[in-house]
Amino acid sequence: MSSTPTPAAATANIKPPQPRTKRPNYHLLHANPLPLTVIPFSPLIPHNPLSLLQILYTYLFCRSPCQPVPAYTGFFNPATRSVHVVETRSIQAFWNNGFFGKGSLSRSEPTWISRRRRALGVIGKNEDLTAEEITERRRQDRRQFKLERARAEKERIQNQLAQEGKIELLETGEGGSVEPDAAASPLVPLEGDDEDEEDALQDKPVVHVEDLEHLQLTLEEAFFLQCGLGALRITGPGPEENKSIEVCDALCLFRKHSYFPPLDETDLQPDDTFLLNYVVYHHFRSLGWVVRPGVKFGVEYLLYNRGPVFSHAEFGVLVMPAYSHPYWATDVGRKKNESKPWHWLHSVNRVSAQVKKTLILVYVEVPPPSAIEGLEVQHLLKKYGVREVALRRWLVSRNRD
Repeated sequence: MSSTPTPAAATANIKPPQPRTKRPNYHLLHANPLPLTVIPFSPLIPHNPLSLLQILYTYLFCRSPCQPVPAYTGFFNPATRSVHVVETRSIQAFWNNGFFGKGSLSRSEPTWISRRRRALGVIGKNEDLTAEEITERRRQDRRQFKLERARAEKERIQNQLAQEGKIELLETGEGGSVEPDAAASPLVPLEGDDEDEEDALQDKPVVHVEDLEHLQLTLEEAFFLQCGLGALRITGPGPEENKSIEVCDALCLFRKHSYFPPLDETDLQPDDTFLLNYVVYHHFRSLGWVVRPGVKFGVEYLLYNRGPVFSHAEFGVLVMPAYSHPYWATDVGRKKNESKPWHWLHSVNRVSAQVKKTLILVYVEVPPPSAIEGLEVQHLLKKYGVREVALRRWLVSRNRD
């Protein structure tokens, strides 16, 4: 009579999850928060006069333009109402230093070329892993571990029932016993787990893969890089157009394309979608937050502490125009001052609460049209005020104390 395996032996058959794939050094790769070159001053030591001389030397002789030379380039595309960046140097600089833009063929980081080369066998399965591939592998390891754990638990229950004489088990060649149904359906391992990496690397094909992906900047991101940082040169429309678009022309162009279909310059209003969104974008970027589009969660922006590769977004930003100026109480401007229904705010707040994000209502004070006519960009933005209100969903079970 064969010995029945104990529950401890059945549990020991569970294969532990595979060790985590080594990630790139994100702290070194994303060390700079903005695509600018900054030379820090040496610390000032009060009891050491030489430290002041070193600061003066750095200020006088080590000064260099912080903007990139030559400037990063991109062209405006009216069809997508965005700025496309196709140069590899510009793409890497914008994503690695501030997480600007989105890959046109990727979820966020432009990694299409790496995934395509891996699919064609040009690189190994563990070379140049992207964040999406690392996440998918971890999910597969978790699913495999849960299947192994469920199978071990089923074997333990079957062995317990066999000891009580309630069922009969079949003998196996290894001295164990399994149920007939379990013996007929063995667990299929994940594809590629037993593949020899060294043998696969020896048969690498030499294939040239053209990178078809470009970086897509929103209008707010492109204007911040051009006007706020001076790191982007916008041309267009079209990649063949080499004429640069100045800051004042870009502001007018982006304002017109914030409507669909685009409006004429004479029909623009102070509460344009681009102006309101850019005021909020510039506000949080100047405070050190990494601002990303938040249309996935029904908000305008998501705020990251350092970036999407380090942690999830902590806050969702909802832009709310505020018409508190007396002009908007007149007959001409009263049509703008319309309130949102309560169920709309409840829906957005509930979505944010379910994904563990705090909803931030940002009220932008809209000036009258006469206050912004003929102003330059710097003076125009000063006419807008920003107020922040944090909104949390009240739950009885969590907020009882």
